[in-house]
Amino acid sequence: SPTGSGKTLAGFLGVLDHLVQAHEAGTLEDRIQCVYVSPLRALTYDIQKNLLPALKGIGLEEVIRVGVRTGDTTAAERAKLKRKPPHILLTTPESLAIILPQAGWVETLSEVRFVIIDELHALAENKRGAHLMLSLERLERKTSFQLVGSDELKTRSTLTRIGLSATAAPLPLLAEFLAGQGRPCEIVEARM
Repeated sequence: SPTGSGKTLAGFLGVLDHLVQAHEAGTLEDRIQCVYVSPLRALTYDIQKNLLPALKGIGLEEVIRVGVRTGDTTAAERAKLKRKPPHILLTTPESLAIILPQAGWVETLSEVRFVIIDELHALAENKRGAHLMLSLERLERKTSFQLVGSDELKTRSTLTRIGLSATAAPLPLLAEFLAGQGRPCEIVEARM
C-alpha cells in the first residue's frame, strides 16, 4: 500500500483486537504477544508515538503496554522490559536476534502470536533480511506447540507473520520470503 495509507495501523488492528479480547476474558498475561520489526530504529519510535494515542483513545493505555528494544535502549530500560514485558515489543532485526537466545527473554517470548515486519522490501534484498528470517524461524520454534492426534504427534505454529511495504514487488516472492517456503500466505494489496 502507498505511504500514508494506514497500512501499519491496519497491520496492528488484528493484534489490538486479540489483546482487547484477551483483556476482556481476563487472560491477558504479562508476556509479549506481538513483535514489530522495522529496519529503521527511528520508525520503531514513530510507531510507539502513533500507537500510544490510539490505545489512549480506546481507554487501554494502562492495560496494553508497548515497549521499545533497540541498540539505543539503556541497560535500565532493558531490565525493566524483562521484569514487566510489554504486550507489543517494537524492535529492529538485530535487537530481536540478540534477545532470542537470552534466558531472561525465553519465557516472555513463548506466547508471541504476531510478528509485524515493516518495510519488508528493504529487508528482502539483503543479509539483514536473511538474518531476520532466521530469527523468525527461531521464534517460530519457541512459540509452536504440539497437538496430539489420534495416532500421530503434530506441531502447529501459532505465529502469524504480517509483512508491510509501500513498494513491494513481486508480491508472491515476498510472501514466500515472509512466510517461509511452502507455507500458506495471504496477499492483500491496496491501491490508491
